[in-house]
Amino acid sequence: MNQEKTTIQHLFSLPVIVAALGYFVDIYDLQLFGIVRVQSLESLGLTTKEEVSSIGTTIINFQMIGLLLGGIFWGVLGDKKGRLSVLFGSIITYSLANICCGMIPHIEFMDKIEAYKWLRFIAGIGLAGELGAGITLVSEVLPKQLRAIGTSLVAGIGLLGAVVATFTVKLSGDWTIAYFIGGGLGIALLLLRVGVIESGIFKDVVGKKHVERGNFFAFFTNWERFSTYMKCIGIGIPLWFCIGILVYLSNEFGEALGITEKIDPGLSIMWAYVGISVGDFLSGFFSHALRSRRKAIGLMMGLALICMLILLFSGMIKSASLFYALCCFLGFGNGFWAMFVTVAAEQFGTNLRATAATTIPNMVRGSVVLMTISYKFLKPTQGIIMAGAIVGFICFAIGFYSVLKISETHGKDLDFLEE
Repeated sequence: MNQEKTTIQHLFSLPVIVAALGYFVDIYDLQLFGIVRVQSLESLGLTTKEEVSSIGTTIINFQMIGLLLGGIFWGVLGDKKGRLSVLFGSIITYSLANICCGMIPHIEFMDKIEAYKWLRFIAGIGLAGELGAGITLVSEVLPKQLRAIGTSLVAGIGLLGAVVATFTVKLSGDWTIAYFIGGGLGIALLLLRVGVIESGIFKDVVGKKHVERGNFFAFFTNWERFSTYMKCIGIGIPLWFCIGILVYLSNEFGEALGITEKIDPGLSIMWAYVGISVGDFLSGFFSHALRSRRKAIGLMMGLALICMLILLFSGMIKSASLFYALCCFLGFGNGFWAMFVTVAAEQFGTNLRATAATTIPNMVRGSVVLMTISYKFLKPTQGIIMAGAIVGFICFAIGFYSVLKISETHGKDLDFLEE
C-alpha cells in the first residue's frame, strides 16, 4: 500500500505535472499553423490551391528550421545553466511569437506573408526547448523503474494540445483568436513553473568544475557517441514523415485517393494526435511490461508502417470519415514519441543529456524540410501517392535500422557522465 502511494506521488509530482502541461501548450502552438494553414493563408490573400500549398510548405519549413536551430541553443543552455532555464526561456519565446502571429492581419510595415514566415521561425526556436528539457528533468527526478511511465504521462497529456487547438479554431471561428489563446496559455503556465526545483543529478554535476557541460560538438568527436546520436535521430524520422507529409498535406492525399469530400488538414491533425496521445500514454506501459524500449518502439513503428500502406495502396479509403479514422490509427502507431525522447535522454551522460534530449527531437522535426523538398521534387513525375510512398519507405527503413542497432536503456542508471 505504501509502495503504491509512493508511486502515485512520484508520477503526479510537480515536475511531472508542469512538464505535461508545458508540453500540452507546446503541442498546441506547434501544430496550430498546420491546423489553420489553409484558412489563415486564404484570409491573407492567397487564392489558389497551388499558392496555399507552396507558401504553406515554406512556412512549415521556416518553423522546422527554427526548431532545429532552437534545439541546439536550448539543449546547450539546459546542460550549462540547468533544465529550468530552458523551461522558462522557451515558453516566453514561443508564447510572445504566437501572440504576434495573431496580429498578422493588422501588420502594415512589411508583407504579411513574410511576417508570418519569420514569426513561425521564432516560434519554432522557442518551441524547440520544451520537450527535451521536460523529459530530461522528469527522467532525472523519477526512480528508474518509473521513467518510462512518467515520460509517457507527460507526452500522453501533452499531445492532447493538438486536439484542443483544433477545437479552439472550430469554436472561435477565427484563426487569430486561436493564436492569442495559445500565447496566453503559455504566459499563464509560467506561474506554475515558479515552484519547480532543479534536477538533483544536474546539481551534483554543477559542483564538479572539471566536467564540461553542454558541448554540442562532443557528439561529433567520438565515433560511438556520434553513431548513437544519429541512431537516436533515425528512430524519430518515420513519425515526422507521417505527421509532416501524410497528415499536414492530407488534403492533397485525399484528393489523389479520389475522396469526393474535402479533407480538412486541421481535422486530420486532430485525429492523428488523438491516436498519438493514446499511443504515447500506453507505450510507457508496453516498455515497462516488455522490459525493453526497443521492442515497444519497434512494435508501434511496425503498426504505423501498416497504416501507411493501407492509406496509400489499399484502395479502401474512399470517404473522409475513413480517412480520419486511419489518421487516428496512424497516430497510435506513431505513439512512441515520448519513448523515443526518453531513449535519447538515457543514452547520454548528465553533462550532455539535455543537449541530446533537446537537439535530437528537433533534428527529427528539422528533417521535415528534406522530406517536403523530396516530396515536392518527386510529385510532378511520380504523382502524389508514389512521391509520398517513396519518401515514406526511406524514412521507415532508417527508423527500423536505428531501432535494431540502438542500445537498450530499460532500467539504466542515469547518474553517469560523458568523458
